[in-house]
Formats: sequence, C-alpha cells, structure tokens
Amino acid sequence: MKNITVEDILNICNGKLICGNKKDICESFCKDTRILQNGDVYVGIKGEKFDGNTLYKKAIENGAKVCILQGIEVDEEYIKNKEVSIILVDDTIKAIGKIANFKRNLYGKDFPVIAVTGSVGKTSTKDIIASVVSEKYKVLKTEGNMNNHIGLPFTILKLKDEEALVVEMGMNHFGEIDYLTNIAEPNISVITNIGTSHIGNLGSRENILKAKLEILNSKNIKNVVINNDNDLLHKWYEENKNKYEIHTYGIENSSKSIAKEISLMEQSSKFTAITDDEKYEITVPVGGEHFVYNALCALTVGRVLGLSKKEIENGIKKFELTKKRMEISKIKDNVTIINDSYNASFDSMKAALKYLKDIEGERKIAVLGDMLELGSYAEDLHRKVGEEFNKNNIDVLVTVGELSKNINNVVNTKENYHFENNKKAEVFLNKELKQGDVALFKASNGMKFFEIIEKLK
Repeated sequence: MKNITVEDILNICNGKLICGNKKDICESFCKDTRILQNGDVYVGIKGEKFDGNTLYKKAIENGAKVCILQGIEVDEEYIKNKEVSIILVDDTIKAIGKIANFKRNLYGKDFPVIAVTGSVGKTSTKDIIASVVSEKYKVLKTEGNMNNHIGLPFTILKLKDEEALVVEMGMNHFGEIDYLTNIAEPNISVITNIGTSHIGNLGSRENILKAKLEILNSKNIKNVVINNDNDLLHKWYEENKNKYEIHTYGIENSSKSIAKEISLMEQSSKFTAITDDEKYEITVPVGGEHFVYNALCALTVGRVLGLSKKEIENGIKKFELTKKRMEISKIKDNVTIINDSYNASFDSMKAALKYLKDIEGERKIAVLGDMLELGSYAEDLHRKVGEEFNKNNIDVLVTVGELSKNINNVVNTKENYHFENNKKAEVFLNKELKQGDVALFKASNGMKFFEIIEKLK
C-alpha cells in the first residue's frame, strides 16, 4: 500500500494543523458520517443543502482519525483530549482532488489507469472493461456513476494493493473532464460516443466532442480507444490518426477491432471479433447491439494491456451490469420489466427502443419520461424519440412528464397515453399490464421512474 500522512496533506493543500500528529497515516477517506469507519479520514464537504464541515464532532465520535475541514471554527475545548488530527484547508473539494492526484502518482506513471467518457454508455463500458482487466490485474473501479469532481477523487483514494484503475468521467460543461483528467492522469483514454447529452449546456455535438476530448490532456496519455462508428469520432480519427496511438472499434466502419456474425438474443449476444487477423468468439451476458460495442471496447483495452485471448473472452462473459441499466425482471402474470431508468438521452432512448423491438413478448410497451438538460434542443430531441418509436413497431406508448408530450405528438400508434406524474402512470400500468407483456422504462434519473417500478404488483 502507498501511504499518505497528515504531513503530506498539509504540504499538498497548504493546510493548517489545528491539532494532532503529522505522522498519522491517512488510509481510508469518507465524507459521510453515517458510514464512516473507525480510523477513517473525514472530509467535510459543503453542499447546496448542508455543510458537512459542521458534522466534525459526529465524525470524531464515530472514530475519525483525521478531519479535513474548511470554513469552520473548531471547538478547542471539545478536541482538547481527543486523539484526532484536524486540518483546515481553503476548499475541501479542491483539497481532495489534490490529495487524490498525489495518491495516484504514488503508483507511478505506468500504473494502468483507464479513463472512460462519452455521451452514453460510460458506466456499462467502464464495468465491462473492469471485468476484462480483472482477468489479469487486481482492479479498482468507479462504483456506480461516481464520476464527478467529488466521486472520482474518492475512488482514487480507495487505492490500496490494486494493480489497475478503471474510472468513469462525466461532465456538464467545458473544463470538467480536463479537471478530472489532471487528477487521474490516465494512460489509456476511452471515448464511447458523442451524442446529445448536455447539449443544452454545450450548444452543439461538436462542442460536446471538444469537451470529451479533454480526456486526452493527461501527461501520461499513451493510448486512445474510440468507437469508430460514431460519426464525429470517426471524423476526428481521420484527422488525428497520426498524432496519437489510436485504437478503433466498430461494426460498420473499418476498425482495428470489428464485430462480425452478430447474433442478438433477449438477454445476451454472440459475435466474432476480428483484430489483427486474430478471431475472438465473444458472448456478452446482456442483450442489445450497444453492448456489442461495449464488449468491443473492452476487448480493445484488454489487447492494449496485453491480456490473452482467453482472458478477454472470459472477462466479457463474466461481466455484470450495474443496477437500473437494462435490468430485466418479472412481475405477476409473467410480465417482463426492463428497467433502464438510470439515465436517458436521445442516443440511449434509440438503443433501448431497438432492444425492446427485438425482445420476445405478447405486447411491447414503452414507458418513456423526460430527458433532462437538453435546453433549447429539448422539444426537437423528444420528437426524434417519437420518430424512433415509429420505426420499431412497438405496440403501446406511455409517457410521463412535461417534455415527453413531444414524443406523443409524432407517434402513430393508437395506444398512446400521457400522464403528468409517476403516480398516475403507476395506477394506469397496474391496470393495463397483461400476461406476456414486455414493458421498457426509460427516462432521466431525475424522473424517479423507480417509484413506478417499485409499485407495480
């Protein structure tokens, strides 16, 4: 394990030691007093609704060994006989980023750090890459979608005896990927696609590409892995293939790793991957063409890291999907529920509708909610979702929310229902769902579609 001491933190963050021992080792970092373990380093984070710095006494009571705080006057009488080190910094969020970067560099520039970004599919791609890399290395990966300026540093600070790191990087604005990249300093950067997520903030897909390409700003960058079937990434590749070590994957465009003989099934897919005249027989334990792309990406990363053919094939086959992403379950009367409600963009809606079309069932029902953070593009992109609905011959449309009305305006199915809120949709679906139905639930996370799914009987 690579250790960080209180003294290191003081130097890294230009902090002030209020009390404690400079030689104390800081091993595990936590920002939540409810789950803090004895000996942890507590980091007070000031949020919009509460200030974690004010909970330092609770953290100490729960066994915090070190507290990193900002903007608070510490009760000297309270800490007088406590065995705790308290560090004051100007900004705990910036401090945790600096500490995480220090930790990452303790492992050396050649320590495998794979960073994943893209408009859609970041989390599932990160998970399948980690599954492959785990066949050769002990891996630490981003849990869930802890992919921002707080989640990524806390992920890196969990490093102990791992041999590789796989991190996800999300963004809403310019500069955010650059900030994360300069903390993680990846040597393999992955871009899954350029779609329309956050187009309301960035103004165009070209600007989204520019923001995602900040992942190449790492001083350690050696290899770039991209989806060559994405139009903007393909164009970028053609213009930059001599500037970077770029590894392409795809189905349609000629790529370094390409999928052939694809067989798509309800809950899995099989295909032959060809790269450098070597064939891989790939089984993906999740349905949908988009997971063929994810598997190709993981295969490509595996090859960059020198994994064997068997290790790559096994890693993909063992892949487990994060909850709420194409999670399939059954409820009463043999009704199939596809829960893909964690997030939504036009591109992921399009993929999910195609998947619903291909799955077996008596009736196909799409329960779609608002896609958020689209700004002035919101109406047009929701209407485009309606056009995709029409292409896939789905039987029933149920929409929920204000923006999703625009989907209904262009669909051509007679069974077309719209509800203002989740409660009304839940009541309708409990009456409507019949034996053999397949219902897809897809919306931005803020729509809280899990509320509907939990109430279905």
